[in-house]
Amino acid sequence: MRIAAAAYPVEFMPDFDAYARKLSAWVAEADADLLVFPEYAAMELASLGGAAVAADLQASLHEVARHWPAVEALHLQLAARHGCHILAGSGPVFDGSGRPFNRAVLYGPQGRIGHQDKQIMTRFEREEWHVAGAPGLRVFDTALGRIGILICYDSEFPLLGRALAEAGAEILLVPSCTDTVAGFNRVRIGAMARALESQCVVVQAPTVGACAWMPALDENRGRAAIYGPPDGFWPETGIIAEGAMDAPGWVRAVIDPARIRRSRTEGAVLPFAHWPEQKACRVLRQVPEN
Repeated sequence: MRIAAAAYPVEFMPDFDAYARKLSAWVAEADADLLVFPEYAAMELASLGGAAVAADLQASLHEVARHWPAVEALHLQLAARHGCHILAGSGPVFDGSGRPFNRAVLYGPQGRIGHQDKQIMTRFEREEWHVAGAPGLRVFDTALGRIGILICYDSEFPLLGRALAEAGAEILLVPSCTDTVAGFNRVRIGAMARALESQCVVVQAPTVGACAWMPALDENRGRAAIYGPPDGFWPETGIIAEGAMDAPGWVRAVIDPARIRRSRTEGAVLPFAHWPEQKACRVLRQVPEN
């Protein structure tokens, strides 16, 4: 399968038609079976409420949520037109509790496949945006294989990735949004670790570039990449493909899902199979002998 990970710039949109033209051009250019857009890429829709709305933390969330029906219709159309699977850029969804979830929706050529909400919030999401976690991971059975999603910070927690792998996920999608190089590297290291320990393919798609008109996403650092386990069937670095730092565009790779399954049974090491052996390990307190 052909996978494309977006390093995506968040831009001010004068109207929804401009957003639709941008997304349509990106999808057409990807020329892939699976397209991954970043965390909070949908936040550029806050610009549709005007500069004052985009600059207000809470108002921007509600403005983006207001456009979800149109966003969904657009992605359904694009996935059907291009015969591809699209993980749309995540954004806020309100369920009536007053606090939003951070939701990424997966679309396929035949329609909406399902959504994944972010599990664990960063400090900014908790303390300033008041985004709520929505416990519950999903594995999506698709024509491309079983797919799991770890939204940004979620990729830094190994038990989340392990739960998806044990449920059959062979490809993990990591849409991200980080405003520092350190933040990007935390997610990158987490994504690569998940590929190593679960012997699977992990796709990281970040927002990139400056966004002075929206304080919540004013700086965006990262590079798109596709990772695998460095266990003999994949590159020695574990990096299947990666783009330049902070450079907008697609990063692409062709992946054979059968290679993932072979890694898990024939790899130079077998961390996916040997994971349960950790439970037998005990921590012993060592005291001086004299």
